[in-house]
Amino acid sequence: MNISLADKYALVCGASSGIGRSTAIALAQLGAKVTLLARSEDKLKSMMTQLPHADRHAFVVVDLSDQNNIIDRVTPLLAQHPFHVLVNNAGGPKAGPLIDADIKEFETAFRTHVLASQTLAQLLVPSMQKEKYGRIINIISTSVKAPIPNLGVSNTIRGAMGNWSKTLASELGQDQITVNNVLPGFTDTERLTTLKQASANRLSKTVQEIDVMWKKMIPAGRLGEPSEIANAVAFLASPAASYINGTNLVVDGGRTQSL
Repeated sequence: MNISLADKYALVCGASSGIGRSTAIALAQLGAKVTLLARSEDKLKSMMTQLPHADRHAFVVVDLSDQNNIIDRVTPLLAQHPFHVLVNNAGGPKAGPLIDADIKEFETAFRTHVLASQTLAQLLVPSMQKEKYGRIINIISTSVKAPIPNLGVSNTIRGAMGNWSKTLASELGQDQITVNNVLPGFTDTERLTTLKQASANRLSKTVQEIDVMWKKMIPAGRLGEPSEIANAVAFLASPAASYINGTNLVVDGGRTQSL
């Protein structure tokens, strides 16, 4: 089975922490030359030192909520080399009931997730078509399968991303470009810590009680590790996944109660 990404270039969004960080490491371990994308230059510089063969990789400081910023910062990279792999990944909207959400929360989330992914795809797909190799992988959420309580805005935006991805997969499949989604379950990241606190406040419980409650919902009996999500992304980025297109890959220890 060929999972080598030697001579492939990857752009990983949200690469300074959490699942994005682990994904960048996993792709680099398979031989890819990785460009890290995030808002914090300091975190990106620190992250560079954690990649194997650090001198082969690069980073770019970008705010995914600003489409002009994306174009200005990413376009010059395309003059240096093509990109074969795009990993769309961004922090989720804050927790809260859908009915209470401000319109601005939807606008910001839509820009950061859907419009950012669309902008990056439009920039990178031409080089993928020319190279006859493309992998667009979106790190979304199991809420694509079943909405998660108290994540109203997130559920809405993740659903939009799911349909964006499926549509794009149909359009680009003939160009040897696949578009797939990885749906993480409860994964041990800073984002999950924030969501635990929000749930604890809403249910008048302690964070520890929420942790125990959530783990009981998972057949595996534990939280996922960012590296376990990253391994799924890395496989979908590889030549071995060439016939997997337009699908949702759930990585949640068995928690989601749907096929």
